[in-house]
Amino acid sequence: MEMFSLPHTAKVNRVIPKNAFDAYTNSKQKKLFTDQILRITWLQKLSPGTVNLEAKEIQEIQIFKIELKVREDMQTLLEIIDRAIPYNIIFIIEESDSIYLSTSTKHPHPVNADNSVIDWTFKTSWFLPRLNKYSLHLKKNLDAVYHDFCIQLTGDKKMARKSLQDLVQYNKQVDALEKEITQLKKSIKNSKQYKYKVELNLLLKQRTLELKNLIS
Repeated sequence: MEMFSLPHTAKVNRVIPKNAFDAYTNSKQKKLFTDQILRITWLQKLSPGTVNLEAKEIQEIQIFKIELKVREDMQTLLEIIDRAIPYNIIFIIEESDSIYLSTSTKHPHPVNADNSVIDWTFKTSWFLPRLNKYSLHLKKNLDAVYHDFCIQLTGDKKMARKSLQDLVQYNKQVDALEKEITQLKKSIKNSKQYKYKVELNLLLKQRTLELKNLIS
C-alpha cells in the first residue's frame, strides 16, 4: 500500500523485528507487541539525502507501517517505538481493510540520551485507504513538511498560522479543559449538596466559556 507519493530515493521497505524494542519494554508490554502486532515495516525515510530538502530542527521523518492482528488501542506501543527512535515518525496503522495515521512531536530526554520525550500526538480516526486525504508536501524544508502534515491531522486549516510548538501547546490546553469539563459534569451529577452543585455549575460555565474562546 503506497500511502504517499514520495520519491523512490526515500524508500527503505525494511521489516523491523518486534524484539528490537525489548530494551524499552516490560514483560506486559513485550506480550502486547506479540499479541497485537503482526509486522512493523520501515517504509520510507525523508532526509536531506533522500528528498533533497534542508533539515533544521527536524533532521529526519521516518514512515512506519504497523500491521495489527487485532484492532486495539495502540497508543502505548506507539509511544514505546517513538521514545526509542530519536527522529519524528509517521505511523500508518493497518488492520484488515482500514488504517489510521499517527505522529508525535518529541524532544530529547534531558538525562537519558537513549530516550525521547513525547510532547503531543496527532492522529486520525480509522478510515479506508481509498479515502485517504492526507499527503506529504515536499516543499521548503523538513520542518515545513512535518508541520504541514500535523496541521492536516488536526483537520483545522486555520491552525496553519501557528508554529508547531504553539500547536502542541494549544492542543494541550484544549485537552486539559475538556477533561476538566468532563470531570465537573460528573461531579455535579454525583453531588448531593445544593451549595456545592451551584459552585460547580459556576465553574463549569467558566471553563466552558474558556474552551469556546480558545477554540474560536
